[in-house]
Amino acid sequence: MSDPHETLAADDYLGPLVERHGTLTIEPAADFFQRFVVSVLRQQVSMASAAATRERLFEAVEVTPEGVLAADEAVLRDAGLSRQKTRYVENIAEAFVDGRASRDRFASMSDDAVRAELTEITGVGAWTADMQLVFSLGREDVFPVGDLGIRKGMETVFGEEMTRAEMRGRAERWAPFRSYASLYLWRAEEDITESVAEVNGQK
Repeated sequence: MSDPHETLAADDYLGPLVERHGTLTIEPAADFFQRFVVSVLRQQVSMASAAATRERLFEAVEVTPEGVLAADEAVLRDAGLSRQKTRYVENIAEAFVDGRASRDRFASMSDDAVRAELTEITGVGAWTADMQLVFSLGREDVFPVGDLGIRKGMETVFGEEMTRAEMRGRAERWAPFRSYASLYLWRAEEDITESVAEVNGQK
């Protein structure tokens, strides 16, 4: 099998980013559930706001499926979760407890099948599902077209604005390593580079 970095380094558009940033890797999250919860916290808020909520939540409760379900809702709200996100996090915890969401269950499933299963959980949209595929499960060929950083990266790399359909079409050139391509696209603009560690859960 070809090497993703060698493949992308030879690409006319991503090659300069690969040269600039070196080898970027995709590692499955050590704790699938915690990574999932953090993705929910990052929905539609700034990185700083999500990081503050994450810190308060991890101090207030044991961030396991059982720990979240056992926590009083007021504790979750006090940590900074909205009523809606509290419900979403509880829904995800229930999915882990009853076995609908697990690394073992998803191991033999295709990316599309996993995405379909995850988005059946109330509160989990396409972006959150894609983040789990890349950063929780380590899938190599995911293109999170709904991500703002990816859109900005595509515009920078190709020099033009694109629809989502056009983005998907252009990204076909990077299959089967579109997750790796995404890592480089997130770094295409200097103003989003500092956010990448937050996106992939390393802060």
